[in-house]
Amino acid sequence: MSTSPPGRDTSLEEIAGLVERVTYFNEESDSAVLRVKVRGHHNQVTVLGSLPSISAGEWLTGRGWWVRDKEHGLQFKAQFLKATPPTTREGVERYLGGGFVKGVGPVLAKKLVNHFGAEVLRVIGDNPAGLESVDGIGPKRRERIASAWQEGMQIREIMLFLHSHGVSTGRAVRIFKTYGNLAIQTVQENPYTLAKEIHGIGFGTADQIAQSVGIPKDSQNRARAGIDHVLLGATSEGHCAVPLEKLKGAAEKLLEVPAEIIERALSQMLTGGFLLLEEIEGEPLVFLPHLRKAEEYSRISDVPCGT
Repeated sequence: MSTSPPGRDTSLEEIAGLVERVTYFNEESDSAVLRVKVRGHHNQVTVLGSLPSISAGEWLTGRGWWVRDKEHGLQFKAQFLKATPPTTREGVERYLGGGFVKGVGPVLAKKLVNHFGAEVLRVIGDNPAGLESVDGIGPKRRERIASAWQEGMQIREIMLFLHSHGVSTGRAVRIFKTYGNLAIQTVQENPYTLAKEIHGIGFGTADQIAQSVGIPKDSQNRARAGIDHVLLGATSEGHCAVPLEKLKGAAEKLLEVPAEIIERALSQMLTGGFLLLEEIEGEPLVFLPHLRKAEEYSRISDVPCGT
């Protein structure tokens, strides 16, 4: 068992077990501290990681490494976590009573499991009208329970899709929070949008996702994203613009596509107003529009662009 963060992915370990208790969960950051009955371990294990939602009773699988905290002892720091609904009566009762399904507390969870057994989750998902056979559940309460269940399942479906394309749990959570139920559609149609709109996801990550979902290397979305990436890289070094030919060359090298693909993407971006092309002192320069004013200010005030 490794007790220090690995230097390579090959050092990552996998765990699986039942979530006994949710010690801490932050809905804003999606960070969780869990007590888990891990297979192969006599005592419960503390697991740290990110999840969009979690409840006691769920079955947890994870990939990460072991760390030894001075105060709390041995812990498992997860790079990837996946939770699935339980299948046993005990697990289902704990799961329902733990807050995953809004409107169901410990008392009602016990009543539901006593009535339907471990099949209660299938009833909620496939035949919610059957819930009204339980004392205390009328049409309105049944609708609330069914709606909360469907919402949770949608989150799981999105997370499973993103995980299947190599997206880490932390990034998958940010993608889901940004796009909600449109997350899968967004990733399938133009994953390069992620690099623009989600902090912590750059062109490299978006490009890996794009290849996984089958976006062609010569797609115009990819070419435009590559051009943006080159320009943003230049701005991070304090430049407001990039010479046209230099931009073309850098984008062509980055994307490894023919020059005509870059030319076409540049033309579309200039025509659409996403980029500006101006000749200054005899040299054609390409600007991101919001940096054009910064460049004008820098010339007037003699302050270098980017400072």
